[in-house]
Amino acid sequence: MSSRRPDSFDGLGYRGREDPSYAGGYSGRSFNNSSSIDLQHWVTTPPDIPGSRNLHFGDSTPQFETALAGAGDDVQSAAPPPDQLNRFAGFGIGLASLFTENVLAHPCIVFRRQCQVNYHARCYHLSPMTALSVMYNVTKTQGPKALWKGMGSTFVVQGVTLGTEGIISECTPLPRELSHKWNPKQIVGHLVLKGLTYVVAMPFYSASLIETVQSEIIRDNPGILDCVKEGVGRVMGLGVPHSKRLLPLWRLVFPTVLHGVLHYIISSSVQKLVLYFLHCRNRSDTSPKRVGRDSGSETVQNMLDAYFPELIASFAASLCADVLLFPLETVLHRLHIQGTRTIIDNTDLGFEVLPINTQYEGMRDCINVIFREEGTMGFYKGFGTVVIQYLLHAAVLQITKMIYSTLLQNA
Repeated sequence: MSSRRPDSFDGLGYRGREDPSYAGGYSGRSFNNSSSIDLQHWVTTPPDIPGSRNLHFGDSTPQFETALAGAGDDVQSAAPPPDQLNRFAGFGIGLASLFTENVLAHPCIVFRRQCQVNYHARCYHLSPMTALSVMYNVTKTQGPKALWKGMGSTFVVQGVTLGTEGIISECTPLPRELSHKWNPKQIVGHLVLKGLTYVVAMPFYSASLIETVQSEIIRDNPGILDCVKEGVGRVMGLGVPHSKRLLPLWRLVFPTVLHGVLHYIISSSVQKLVLYFLHCRNRSDTSPKRVGRDSGSETVQNMLDAYFPELIASFAASLCADVLLFPLETVLHRLHIQGTRTIIDNTDLGFEVLPINTQYEGMRDCINVIFREEGTMGFYKGFGTVVIQYLLHAAVLQITKMIYSTLLQNA
C-alpha cells in the first residue's frame, strides 16, 4: 500500500518546498524537470528530529543559499563549514531538544501530575520555588529514581500513538497530513484521525499516568512493557482489581479527545505562526543592505537561522498549548486516576504518601467540585513545574546555540 504522506508537514499547514511563502531560498526542484544528476541528491524522507533538515551531503541550507545569492563577492568567497559538521549539526541540535523535552523535563512532569491529582494539597505550587523545595525532599527521602518513574511508559504511549495514526491513515481515507490546497473536509478528516488515535492510545495513557504518579515507597519495579499489559487489561477488564469508583473508558473518551485535539490545534497554529514571523525576520536580516558587513559572522548567523527557527517554533507551540490547557489537563488526570487505588506522594511536604479517593461522576462534576472546594487556582496546582520545565528547555536551547556558534566560528 502506497504511503499518503507528503514530503513534509508542520502543524495544520503544508510546507511545500516550492511554496513561495516558505521557500526561503529553496531552489525550485521538481521530479518532472530535474535531471538525473539532480535526482541523485534529492531526499524525500522527511526528518523526524526538528532542525535536521537539508543536512545531506551536497545540499546547503536555504538561508545559507539566500545569503550567498545576495551578499556579493565577499560572502561568496567565505568557505562553508566542514561537510561533516554541516551534516550532523542540525541532528545534534534537534536531538538535544528532544532529550530535554522527554528526559530532563520528566521530573517536572511527574511532580506536576502528582500535584494535579492531589485534591488534599494545601500548597498549590504555583511558584517554581515551592515546587523545587518539595521535589528536593522527595528525592532526599526516596532517592533520585522517585522523580524519573514512568519515563519508559511515556515513550511507549508515544510509540502507540504514532503507530496507530499511521495504521489508521493507511487503512482509511483520513489524511495524516494536509496538502497546501487543503479544504474544510480535509481538516475535519485530519482531526477525526487525531481523535481516533487518542481513543486507541487512551488506556495506555491511563496506565502511564498511574506509573508516573504512584509513590516509589509502595511501588514495585515495573517492566517497560507493563504499560501495554495494563492498558490491554483496562480494556478487557482484567488485571489489578479497581474500586467501584473507576470510571469506564467510554466516560473518558470525550475529555481525552477534547484535550488531545485542542492541544494539537493550538500547538500547530502557534508553530506555524512563529515560523512565519521568523521567516519574515530572517528575510529582512539577509537583505543586501545588511549583508556583507562581516562574512564570517554573517555565515555563522545564516547557519544558525537555518537550524533554530523550527526548534524555537516548537518550543513556543508546546509552551502555549500546555499553559492554555493546564486546567483541562488537571480535570483529565483526575478522571483517569480515579478508582485505580493509586497512592501518591504528599506534595505539601514530600515525606508522606496519600491515597486518591475521589468520587467524580464525570467531567462536568469534576469541574464543579474543583471550583467549589479548591477555587479557581485549584485547576493550576503544580503550575510552577511548567515554569521550571520550559526555563530548563530554553536554557538548553541557548547553550546548544552557543556551542554550535563556537564550533562554526572555529571551523
